[in-house]
Amino acid sequence: MKLIAFDFDGTLSESEMTVLLGEREGVADEMARITERAMNDELSYAASLRERASLLEGLEEERAEEAYGEVTLRPGAADLLRRLDDYGHHVAILTGGFERGVVRALEREGVRDAVDTIVSNRLPVRGGRLTGDVEGPLVEGTKDRELERLSEELGVKPGKTVAVGDGANDLPMLEVAGLAVGYLPKPAVRPHCDVVVASMDRLAQVFEERGLLRATATEE
Repeated sequence: MKLIAFDFDGTLSESEMTVLLGEREGVADEMARITERAMNDELSYAASLRERASLLEGLEEERAEEAYGEVTLRPGAADLLRRLDDYGHHVAILTGGFERGVVRALEREGVRDAVDTIVSNRLPVRGGRLTGDVEGPLVEGTKDRELERLSEELGVKPGKTVAVGDGANDLPMLEVAGLAVGYLPKPAVRPHCDVVVASMDRLAQVFEERGLLRATATEE
């Protein structure tokens, strides 16, 4: 068994949850600009997340749920998650995004059970509206710490961990993983990746080449 940790927004999903939420408040463009600065390591992730969350203050919970319902997985992501689960790997999602959107996307594709661990953040609600705050282990916490914690809990050696991500907040886990895969990585991230891919099909091929999966042509 290996421990395989995925980022979510921009990696397993093409959706940006904060932008989808921002569309409900008319602040999507501002959200996208803040996100881009953070992903290019021009702004700390914690600061960017708090800025984006503050723009959502007062958004009705029902409208937020509509946005979470629009979060989708990339083509091929569900099949890859199923295959990794079938091969007995521990699959984790480590994301600064929000648990509701992650779970909704996984459930829609029928692969919630293929993901063993989700570490994510939350947007608190009070009186049926978002408070403008954000809370969770990956506001100030970092993905390398979560990867190392899981590795220790599972008894998986650091060299048997895999991290897949695209943005600056993924750098810590990419740097400590045994195999660092950049999924359409931002320029600041690319030099830190062992492998760079641009599709889930290519990512599956990389996993086959590295012995994490058997080639589909030989599977029964």
